[in-house]
Amino acid sequence: MEVEVLERANEKLKLHIKDVTPGTMAILRRVILSEIPTMAIEWVDFIKNDSIMPDEVLANRLGQIPLTFDPKAYKLPEECKCEGKDFCPECQVKLYLKKTGPCVVYSGDLKSTDETVKPVYNNIPIIELMKGEELEFEAIAQLGRGKDHAKWQAGILAFYNVAKIHLKKGISQTNMKKLAEVCPKGVFKIRDGHLHVDKTKCNLCNVCAEKFPNLVTIEPSEDEFIATIETTSGIPVEELIPRALDEINKKLTTLKDDIKRL
Repeated sequence: MEVEVLERANEKLKLHIKDVTPGTMAILRRVILSEIPTMAIEWVDFIKNDSIMPDEVLANRLGQIPLTFDPKAYKLPEECKCEGKDFCPECQVKLYLKKTGPCVVYSGDLKSTDETVKPVYNNIPIIELMKGEELEFEAIAQLGRGKDHAKWQAGILAFYNVAKIHLKKGISQTNMKKLAEVCPKGVFKIRDGHLHVDKTKCNLCNVCAEKFPNLVTIEPSEDEFIATIETTSGIPVEELIPRALDEINKKLTTLKDDIKRL
């Protein structure tokens, strides 16, 4: 497998991946979406809520706030010795909030018992309190998986096939210009009298092949893909694929052990 980084941002990564099957890409996508454990608020105990927002709606909103965490410090509740029944510092974290209006309550107002567990962004609005209104609660965050609830979704992976672009030999300058002008993605560029093709930009729209079938043909590659990965949790985007591979290896090990016991 060959991997080339095309674009890198704080939350997004665009990769050019070669020598990999569509099945492998689909597995990576599914595991990133639903299997990587992340931290999110699961329980909220409201001490006081004078706002117009019902407790259950506010609790759901709190659960959607992505939290940073140390994966080595916490276990999934079902894997912990407490079995997730009572508050346990090995698998759960407490967060507190107490505010009086008039003000807008933001995610940054949450106070945690563990400095490594905190909102990824401090400027997420939670609720606006009017004059004299009070909001006070204690919340418990724990690890979970996206397959159980979307609030534990680690990230998103989208991918598409890289195009195989076949050009007619000896294309004239006039035809080169036609191809460059008709492509909406800028796949074709003329430099120093030569036609340069950037296949990573092609989204297989086939506009050029439909208008000029005698100049170019396009087909999808079955072992080369462009993948865009975006984190939706407190996990850095660069760590999503390594953690997804760890989860896949765990499942393969479990399957191997189960087969041996048959």
